[in-house]
Amino acid sequence: MAFRFAHNNFNVLNLERSLAFYEKALGFREARRLEGPGFTLAYLSDGGKTPHELELTWLHDRKEPYNLGENEFHLAVTTDRFEEAHRLHQEMDCICYENQAMGIYFISDPDGYWIEILPEK
Repeated sequence: MAFRFAHNNFNVLNLERSLAFYEKALGFREARRLEGPGFTLAYLSDGGKTPHELELTWLHDRKEPYNLGENEFHLAVTTDRFEEAHRLHQEMDCICYENQAMGIYFISDPDGYWIEILPEK
């Protein structure tokens, strides 16, 4: 029996705002969408670099922010243009934590989810 990753899920309050953020910040674009009664699932792709997707779930009637607890979980991505990415994220004012000793930083999406940015090795 073998398992492999398919996707991660983040629940969002404003799907269009989140789609715009992920496209500008990371270049992730909507690959497909599923509509259901009272919800929309948008699957974001990194353009085929990996098969992994980020599923954004929008519950249409939800108005209050999600409780992310202590936010001790995150999504991690790599980039071959780390310094350029860092400048972009500084301009977007979405960097929420930096660890210069490790050479990494984190950005926060519109709903407070953290994404770790790592240089490609």
